[in-house]
Amino acid sequence: MNESAFHYIIVGAGSAGCVLANRLSENPRHKVLLIEAGGSDARFWIKVPLGYAKTFADHAVNWSYMTQPDPGLNGRQAYWPRGRVIGGSSSINAMAYLRGLPHDFDDWERAGATGWNWEIVRKTYEALECHVEGAIQKGGGPLVVSDVGDGMHPFVQNFLVAAREMGWNVARNLNGEEAEGLMRMRSTVRNGRRWSAADAFLRPATKRSNLRVISRALVEKLIIQNGRAAGVQFRLGGVQHIVRANKEVILSAGAINSPQILQLSGIGPAALLQAHCIPVLHDLPEVGKGLQDHLAVSQYYRATEPTLNNILGNGLGRMLAGVRYILTRKGPLSVPVNQISGYVRSSPELEVPDVQVYCNPMSYITHASGAVGVDPAPGFLLCVQPSRPTSRGQVTIASTNPEAPPLIQPNSLSTNEDCETVIKASRLLQQLAQTSAIRAVTKARLQPDISTMDDAALLENFRNRAGTVFHPSCTCRMGHDARDSVLDARLRVHGMEGLRVVDASAFPNVTSGNTNGPTIMLATRAAELILQDA
Repeated sequence: MNESAFHYIIVGAGSAGCVLANRLSENPRHKVLLIEAGGSDARFWIKVPLGYAKTFADHAVNWSYMTQPDPGLNGRQAYWPRGRVIGGSSSINAMAYLRGLPHDFDDWERAGATGWNWEIVRKTYEALECHVEGAIQKGGGPLVVSDVGDGMHPFVQNFLVAAREMGWNVARNLNGEEAEGLMRMRSTVRNGRRWSAADAFLRPATKRSNLRVISRALVEKLIIQNGRAAGVQFRLGGVQHIVRANKEVILSAGAINSPQILQLSGIGPAALLQAHCIPVLHDLPEVGKGLQDHLAVSQYYRATEPTLNNILGNGLGRMLAGVRYILTRKGPLSVPVNQISGYVRSSPELEVPDVQVYCNPMSYITHASGAVGVDPAPGFLLCVQPSRPTSRGQVTIASTNPEAPPLIQPNSLSTNEDCETVIKASRLLQQLAQTSAIRAVTKARLQPDISTMDDAALLENFRNRAGTVFHPSCTCRMGHDARDSVLDARLRVHGMEGLRVVDASAFPNVTSGNTNGPTIMLATRAAELILQDA
């Protein structure tokens, strides 16, 4: 395969890479190569909607990263799963689908991402989505977004009653005209199975003779010649290969691996590259910087009524649920665990929502190792997530070995604004737990009980217990120029030819909700830009 030539080389078959492979190979004259470090997504637990509890810590499909000790979280290290499999993180995520809020994208444009405002991206969303509500289908796009409310546990009705007590809107679909309130979460599920980016975009494209997909291939670096990305060097089965790109190399390796590959290739902060004896081919200081993520804290409660714990908290219940799923594709395994969610304001004077709320009819613990434990007693959880953090971290290579995980420093809660939002969000959690609807089904509050905590204690509880919601982004962000960003508004690397980054790392700032939808939208628009420039 050495010296093979393609028009476009895409690194990473995740949410963005699958979209690009589909769109760029639609023209039969384009010879497209897609390189993925992981293997096939043809696995039972990938396809089962609730099976992501199994893939969460499965090293066979997961990079299984650990962050550096985080001062803002009292020195704790966090487990960050990222998909290392066809479909990327869309094959192992919780399938929650939210577009984000309009002001998220208007803020992108203000940050220098011209042409990425809400009015423009809304049209992209509408073109790529297919909303399924029972027997009704709205939209003809390839990305199926389903209303799985009929399969949710009956306990979730308590959350919606509590939302009304809080004065919150109970929305039908926050991916439409409504932008605030709680809803039964829409999910990338089709006919009881996960509908990943690989299912929606890559699978139909693999029939084309001009698209080649290479899996289990680790990209070691980009080939740079005279300021241009000319190809990619990767290792497959212990053998090193070089492939050439006549038009462009596109990094879609995600918010952790895309900056890592750039740095290994000599593109990044000069001091960092020199410290690892990597020749500085392009001094671009912002590569790997600007990291943002969502943090959330969950409170757990024992319930007076049956919840999913009654089924999934014991071996027999899990077995029966599995048999039901295999026979009918229905039951508890057919619905993702995040069943009620949405956007609310932490203070009434705010113009836009700043907190995402999750309410799940099950209590479970995610251990630092990545293992998930389900309580055998009936329970539920209430969770809050500040939607638009202002803290910024970074990703840097740890060595010149491409197999060595990079250093991830989140720098959580490093701004006063983030600390203040955490306190206000935690106050919402206190109030939600005190609604009559929730108190009526609460047998006990599991420790730590936040009901009487003051502001200082709430902040400390968040530092001690909050965890990532697995939305890393912004490490190769779009912006005005090389002084504040890595990419221009067409996702081209500043100062380089033939090189783009198209994945969540390109976000100027993290969107308010779950990031898979915005990543797919970004890749859809990116394909249009790439084809225009060609």
